[in-house]
Amino acid sequence: MDLFDYVRERKQEKESPLASRLRPTRLEEVAGQRHIIGKDKLLYRAILADKLSSIIFYGPPGTGKTTLAKVIANTTSAEFTQINATSAGKKDMEEVVRQAKNNQGMYGKKTILFIDEIHRFNKGQQDYLLPFVEDGTVILIGATTENPYFEVNGALLSRSVIFELKPLTKEDICKILLNAINDQEKGLGSYHAVIDEEALDFLADAANGDARAALTAIELGVLTTPRGEDGQIHITLEAASECIQKRVVQYDKTGDNHYDNVSAFIKSMRGSDPDAAVYYLAKMLYAGEDIKFIARRVMICASEDVGNADPQALTVAVSAAQAVERIGMPEAQIILSQAVTYIASAPKSNAACLAIQRAMETVKNTRTSPVPVHLQDSHYPGARKLGHGKGYLYAHDFPNHYVEQQYLPDDLQGVKFYEPAENGYEKQISRHLKFLKGEEESE
Repeated sequence: MDLFDYVRERKQEKESPLASRLRPTRLEEVAGQRHIIGKDKLLYRAILADKLSSIIFYGPPGTGKTTLAKVIANTTSAEFTQINATSAGKKDMEEVVRQAKNNQGMYGKKTILFIDEIHRFNKGQQDYLLPFVEDGTVILIGATTENPYFEVNGALLSRSVIFELKPLTKEDICKILLNAINDQEKGLGSYHAVIDEEALDFLADAANGDARAALTAIELGVLTTPRGEDGQIHITLEAASECIQKRVVQYDKTGDNHYDNVSAFIKSMRGSDPDAAVYYLAKMLYAGEDIKFIARRVMICASEDVGNADPQALTVAVSAAQAVERIGMPEAQIILSQAVTYIASAPKSNAACLAIQRAMETVKNTRTSPVPVHLQDSHYPGARKLGHGKGYLYAHDFPNHYVEQQYLPDDLQGVKFYEPAENGYEKQISRHLKFLKGEEESE
């Protein structure tokens, strides 16, 4: 490298985006991901020992996939080569393989090939890599935001270890932002900027686990905010909102406002107002509420407030909860909206909820009553000698699969816990129970 190349490279470093300048170079500097790079974890040990096999990093944007690849590049003795699947073609891969074979044959040196956005490669491109990964010509490090089990060839997956990266926590993002503002060498320290606590909290929330988005926002804020009279750049909540282009919503996830919004959300579903329910859903999502928390509230409402008036409501809610956990944002908002509007529009009944409340109260406040003898278990040796099960009538042996007999304990006979409402499907349940008891004719 001559003097001009050196000057050009230094200039590019200074003018490169903040997220690039602050990219960690050592494992100890990487934020989050302790579940895969903690000191007792496989990846940590493999990187330090320089004993990597082919791996695939999978996770949302800004969680450190490329960062980990760069850390590996700084710690390994192997030749490190990087290509991006969005622009690279077969010729690029052929050149990498050629160089890798030379390195291996002439110098006994391994080659690590980092492919960003590996899911962009088609099947043919992925198949081309397979024999070279298999024979160790290259050690593959793939990075993808898409689920590799759907987007990467099974043969390539079977030869790789998959590490899933999680969105960074709010605390991780706060540390990254504060480091960016104070770092004199690679960060924004020379600008003498300060950030208000509420602005820091807002940016960390709004970034939604994406360190790159947070750093881009704070860099924009510092570069475009005029200095105050004290000579410092003050990043306020208003400035933070502008630089990340997200309006501040008055929503404290740990305060009264949080509980008020959740209360309004549930009451709107219970009150059969899908428009209000989806509005409060949107408000919670915009403010960064945990989608798993929202899904839990929807499941509870499906059972507590809809119940057997529409038994399908709980199925919809549970399916939505499973789906949002697997898919994540932003698509999860569509799934939640479907579940919320369905439950808000469904016929309502709290009969199942009242039934268990009454039963629990009875159990709590009355003497424990013995199970009637004819209902007791008669399958173990000696049970029949004790008279257990004697006189039990098997319901399926009778018309309509029903026969009248005592089920509740003696001192609770006639007590009603479940009283179906005359609403939705529960109206049919009510009629069926009455029909079995001869109180109503079958339709």
